Amino acid sequence: MSTYTNLPAPSPEQGLNRYMQEIRKFPLLEPEEEYMLAKRWVDHEDPAAAHKLVTSHLRLAAKIAMGYRGYGLPQAEVISEANVGLMQAVKRFDPERGFRLATYAMWWIRASIQEYILRSWSLVKLGTTSAQKKLFFNLRKAKAKVGALEEGDLRPETVARIAHDLSVSEEEVIAMNRRLAGVDASLNAMVGSDGDSATQWQDWLEDEDSDQAGDYERRDELDARRALLAQAMTVLNDREKDILVRRRLSEEPTTLEALSESYGVSRERIRQIEVRAFEKLQAKMKDLARGKGMLMPV
Repeated sequence: MSTYTNLPAPSPEQGLNRYMQEIRKFPLLEPEEEYMLAKRWVDHEDPAAAHKLVTSHLRLAAKIAMGYRGYGLPQAEVISEANVGLMQAVKRFDPERGFRLATYAMWWIRASIQEYILRSWSLVKLGTTSAQKKLFFNLRKAKAKVGALEEGDLRPETVARIAHDLSVSEEEVIAMNRRLAGVDASLNAMVGSDGDSATQWQDWLEDEDSDQAGDYERRDELDARRALLAQAMTVLNDREKDILVRRRLSEEPTTLEALSESYGVSRERIRQIEVRAFEKLQAKMKDLARGKGMLMPV
């Protein structure tokens, strides 16, 4: 987005500590102010509004980025990728859905960082399966869970347990553990190089409740549900499909009034068709999901 031309940017020369001090100058937004700024961006593409939304969340992006400190990549670049995800979130944020921008932006920030890691990290060649990505992002957590904190190769029984827990082969666990060895940074290392001892890596740790592998699993599940949706749509006739898509599956839903004029029927008739089409679609998706062994939300 060309809207963001004068954002602070992290760089090795500047030092991350200085960058973090700079982004702390941007005030956090109250819910009402955030809503009004988001509306100005959605309705008028006001660049000043978008800029304020981004700058007020740069600390969130940096904090999430610091949780990905152990992959041997320049931290300034990871933060930059986090900021890219934040910008994409602001671009797509809909304030009418009832949640805060931070909640929505966290997914975009993490997705942007993870894509960067998978593209750029040269120490390991990853496949495309969810299990391999889960191993990549969760091996350290799995080792801690079983108390395998020692350096070097894992014990055979530890390898077997981790392989079972993460649904990968024992050979993959051994190979990944060896490739990841030695890249963990000290939690007490200073973020910047300018002598300021106020900020350490541990001050910027990602929330312990975050789950990078879970993000990938949810994305894989979302792809599967989209495929189910496309297959289930065949149960609808052309009119039902058009009305349902325009009312419930579009970023900007069409009004009942507009559809009633388009089809020459009352708004109530359009509403009835919409409800009936949704019920048919939901039933078909549940049938398809059962056939594939998937769970559908109630």
